[in-house]
Amino acid sequence: MQLQSHPSQGSQSATVNRSAVPSELPFTLKDVRAAIPSYCFEPSLGRSLAYFLLDIGIITGLFIAATTIQAWWVWPLYWFAQGTMFWALFVVGHDCGHGSFSKYKWVNNLVGHLSHTPILVPFHGWRISHRTHHANTGNLDTDESWYPVSETKYNEMTWPEKLVRFDLPLIAYPVYLFRRSPSRPGGSHFLPGSPLFKPSEKWDVITSTIWLLGMLALLVGVGSQIGWLSLAAYYGVPYVIFVMWLDLVTYLHHTEADIPWYPDEDWFFLKGALSTIDRDYGIFNPIHHDIGTHVAHHIFLSIPHYHLQAATEAIKPVLGSYYRKSTTPIWQSFFRAYRTCHFVTDQGSPRYYKQAKK
Repeated sequence: MQLQSHPSQGSQSATVNRSAVPSELPFTLKDVRAAIPSYCFEPSLGRSLAYFLLDIGIITGLFIAATTIQAWWVWPLYWFAQGTMFWALFVVGHDCGHGSFSKYKWVNNLVGHLSHTPILVPFHGWRISHRTHHANTGNLDTDESWYPVSETKYNEMTWPEKLVRFDLPLIAYPVYLFRRSPSRPGGSHFLPGSPLFKPSEKWDVITSTIWLLGMLALLVGVGSQIGWLSLAAYYGVPYVIFVMWLDLVTYLHHTEADIPWYPDEDWFFLKGALSTIDRDYGIFNPIHHDIGTHVAHHIFLSIPHYHLQAATEAIKPVLGSYYRKSTTPIWQSFFRAYRTCHFVTDQGSPRYYKQAKK
């Protein structure tokens, strides 16, 4: 695979000599693993907790500031900042879901619920479906999130499906939690009988759903006391901004015209794991815990977020041209993908996004 940059777009990941994509890679998973310093795989409970507590502290401080400073101009700043911090808190729970927050399962589960429940994410339900995504990245038949639909499926989709998937992608996440994605068996992240889950995972799913119902009860109680408009101002709008952050970042992890996708018969884990791209979010990189550093994360999901940059630098020489990074401004990348990445062809391998004719 030859990756060539587009200087005019500020991207290091632009076009591919697609006819040169081989079925095998010139390196193995063992080769990539050997390049990474061993400390990168070691979570620090103290450091992980510090990030969690810092996020909680900032969220609390923003709430206090919004209640203290009674001025109209505070609200837009509060909404954006708080929604961004909700997203940062989600990333902490994301590490918990991968077991990279700590070596202790009970700590990961507890902090995962404390991170995800306040932002209405069912920790175990999401953790399990996200595990499926990581185990099948780049697989057109079995990937779980933000995979392309086939041209045939695109033409068969109803207008509400196209509306959510292609016209309103930045508010798709709550719908996904209830209905899953197109071309996959339906199922809710809240119900243990969903096709997403094994029978042995029943009580994990029920536990997270109970936590979530408790959070909803709390919000109803608060809303009845302070008023629904106040609840919307303090919590509702930041929640919507959090959802937009989540959808924006996860969409851009795997949506780019030169990212290859493979049918199941031509897929294996490492090749699929490379079907993602690193992106630069500027000043937001440290705020949302370097979640844009995504290639190394997909190859080794047990690396804590605070070691991803070091791991990435270590694997670059091994991956060579198979490593993708975009330096295109984020909103430019999003609108380019929004305009051009709609479906892949029904046949062939690898397959790349194509633009629907209007």
